Amino acid sequence: MPSPAPHGLAPQAQELARSVATTALRPDADFREIAATPRAAHPFARQLAALDLGTNNCRLLVARPVGSGFRVVDAFSRIVRLGEGLAATGALSDAAMTRTLDALRICAEKIAARKVAAGRYVATEACRRAANCEAFLARVQEEVGLEIEIISSREEARLVVTGCAPLLHPRIPYAIVFDIGGGSTEIVWLRLARGPDGRRSPHILGALSLPFGVVTLTDRFGGAEVSPATYRLMIAEAAAALIPFERNHRILRHVRAGRVQMLGSSGTVTTLAGIHLALPRYIRALVDGSTLTFEQIAAVSAHLAGLDFAGRAANPCIGHERADLVLSGCAVLDAICATWPVGRLRVADRGVREGILFDLMQT
Repeated sequence: MPSPAPHGLAPQAQELARSVATTALRPDADFREIAATPRAAHPFARQLAALDLGTNNCRLLVARPVGSGFRVVDAFSRIVRLGEGLAATGALSDAAMTRTLDALRICAEKIAARKVAAGRYVATEACRRAANCEAFLARVQEEVGLEIEIISSREEARLVVTGCAPLLHPRIPYAIVFDIGGGSTEIVWLRLARGPDGRRSPHILGALSLPFGVVTLTDRFGGAEVSPATYRLMIAEAAAALIPFERNHRILRHVRAGRVQMLGSSGTVTTLAGIHLALPRYIRALVDGSTLTFEQIAAVSAHLAGLDFAGRAANPCIGHERADLVLSGCAVLDAICATWPVGRLRVADRGVREGILFDLMQT
């Protein structure tokens, strides 16, 4: 039997579906709405590609520029767990590299079939840390034909902000944007400043890359069976790692003044949003741009922590492949919410790839 969702959530999903269908385009409209307007796209517009090879996932987007946004024409995502076992060995395993090569071959085929005019293909924390990653990426170029660059944590954070910027509320002056990844967690503190054109755009005030994510925490603490004590240990480790960043930037004073918004870009927050909405399967259009209160986050996290592996795997927004990872992500999210009690979180099913596409549209 699928695990029960918190009570009374299905009507919210229905209401959100109606709002998505009827909302007109706004200056801060999200990509879902822009992408749903195909008549604005020229049939011969160039196609762009963005690939994000993370510690857990390999993701590709192929899109065509549409006005100030883009329309997705092809996409691919597969859990490859490239960083599995990396914390213990310092290197990518043969099995992980084989899984990743298989996924990258599919990406290369899609890129070729779409006759992509320009693209950028990046790798993040697993490749930043692995002693054998340069050799692996050379093999990728030789066997698959894709040239993948390893980007810094700072560049990763910038791309996440660029990709998520349309979801930021223009009248709230500060924002915490975070991405709980597989091998690292990126935290960005930014200010929305008004430019010469009168529009507000994000300016990064500080960025932090925590050296752990859902894969690395699961490798260390386990994920199939997580005791309450183990869950508290993960929260405590994440919370302790946030203290210096808070001390340096004094974010909490702005939170208390009601001048901060929070946006999460990661599988953890999108999964929790899907569960909160009691979706029968994960539906990006209902999750991306939705809002979770901290009370709702706490309720879903507690619900998941009370389930065994089979119970988590039975949830259609989690599945067997991610059932051992989700509690690690919840622990990091709990630490972020406790450190900066903003009270509500905007959910973004977007990030590095969308940031890359926006960059490519400017060239």
